[in-house]
Amino acid sequence: MKKYLLSIFTIIIPFLTFSQEAAEKGIDQIIDEKFGDATGWFVSAVFYQIPFTDTVSVYWVLFPLILGALYFTVYFNFINFKGFFTSVNIVRGKYDDLEERKNHKVEISKSKFTDEEDNPDTIRVEGHDGEVSHFQALTAALSATVGLGNIAGVAIAVSIGGAGATFWMIIAGFLGMASKFVECTLGVKYRDIEDDGTVYGGPMYYLTKGLKSKGLGGLGKVLAVLFAIFVIGGSFGGGNMFQVNQAFQLVENITGGENSFLHGNGWAFGVVMAILVGIVIIGGIKKIAKVTDKIVPFMVAIYVAASLFVIFANYTMIGDAFAQIFNGAFSPEGIAGGAVGVLVQGFRRAAFSNEAGIGSASIAHSAVKTKYAASEGMVALLEPFIDTVVVCTMTALVLIITGNVTAENASLNDAQAILLTSGAFESAISWFPYVLTIAVVLFAFSSMISWSYYGFQGWSYLFGRTKKAEYSYKILFCLFVIVGSAASLGSVIGFSDAMVFAMMVPNMVGLVLLAPKVKSELNKYMDAIKTLKK
Repeated sequence: MKKYLLSIFTIIIPFLTFSQEAAEKGIDQIIDEKFGDATGWFVSAVFYQIPFTDTVSVYWVLFPLILGALYFTVYFNFINFKGFFTSVNIVRGKYDDLEERKNHKVEISKSKFTDEEDNPDTIRVEGHDGEVSHFQALTAALSATVGLGNIAGVAIAVSIGGAGATFWMIIAGFLGMASKFVECTLGVKYRDIEDDGTVYGGPMYYLTKGLKSKGLGGLGKVLAVLFAIFVIGGSFGGGNMFQVNQAFQLVENITGGENSFLHGNGWAFGVVMAILVGIVIIGGIKKIAKVTDKIVPFMVAIYVAASLFVIFANYTMIGDAFAQIFNGAFSPEGIAGGAVGVLVQGFRRAAFSNEAGIGSASIAHSAVKTKYAASEGMVALLEPFIDTVVVCTMTALVLIITGNVTAENASLNDAQAILLTSGAFESAISWFPYVLTIAVVLFAFSSMISWSYYGFQGWSYLFGRTKKAEYSYKILFCLFVIVGSAASLGSVIGFSDAMVFAMMVPNMVGLVLLAPKVKSELNKYMDAIKTLKK
């Protein structure tokens, strides 16, 4: 009897201790601390900083991302520049149904995924294997990258690195176009298409199939499983909880802050968002694409239009702003770490914004209707250009022109940085913070629905393509929307962000090893275009 009571007492003690801690600190804080203790090693490993100078440290994850992008730029003969207008023409539909325009007799392959070892005499043109158009695939992928990083991230970059950080963001954006081209070409090349037309694609598949074709099947399976685990974790945190949490912060601020009717009721905001997200993601990539191809152009158009209004309302300062950007990139004054510090800040925020080399975008692009893998790779290279070169540059110019690039703002977090950007727009357009709030909510919403698709693809790779597995993931995802808006779980979000950038490790290994396959696909596609133009 004594042993029985002792056993019960031993079991109860931890619960009593937890209840006492909960009363003192709150459940959110306890979960945050416990989770941080358990996962801190992983976060520290992914975001380990290598000392570069006495005042500058560089995240090691930036080296493979930037060096890989530079390698692909050279290896593919500056495809990010030379292929730009071809990419625009593909999105416009100029090369759709080429066999009908030119009356060529073309055999369309019925294989489940394209393969460069197919009959070289076969010219495959834009066909109907897949679920979405080139434009829809582009907007679905853009919806996951154009968002808070373009607003808050840029504010932090120029606050710490000065105006010169903008220059290096632009350079990193151009280089990232090559990485996006490679990973999205591979996404289409090695995708699986079910009998009902459902597409399964992304790094899990090109790591498995592509590396197997090179005699590295074992390595490919290990890398694919790692990527799938990382993308699931990233979808719940950085692609979900972080997005809805930051959106709620801005909505709460614009409706009165601590006096807002939403103050303390983040869960209610989360429930509404979860319902909206659930309605969209239940329909799969087709439904997601139909939403994003309307939201993304609308968001980008409004944001760029407002930015241009602020810029041209202060047109006398445009020349000085560009001078600050160029001079600050090479000879900054009063910036910690000098030119190196500025370069690091620019590259860091660009990489964190456009996710080139992470592998996530290839999942959305793999669902495209096409017979040429390289055609979607060409479309994908527009993504970093829009995300970083256009949108991020617009944000930076607004901040510089309105005088918000100051050392005092160097310690801002993402939530504060959003308010800084909002204030910069407000100085020229008094009512714009309300519009920006709507835009941020739409940015967050579109990011969540796209990341739900990314996470689901990883989930289905690990747990199978059954309806039970599908709905279990989607229900979990919607529950995390509510948790993200109601709680401030810093360690959870830090861990999920680390998982997003951990995706880069298996992905970049695959991209480098499979680059020759991509070059073969590119040559095949460009030769077909030349042939059909004659």
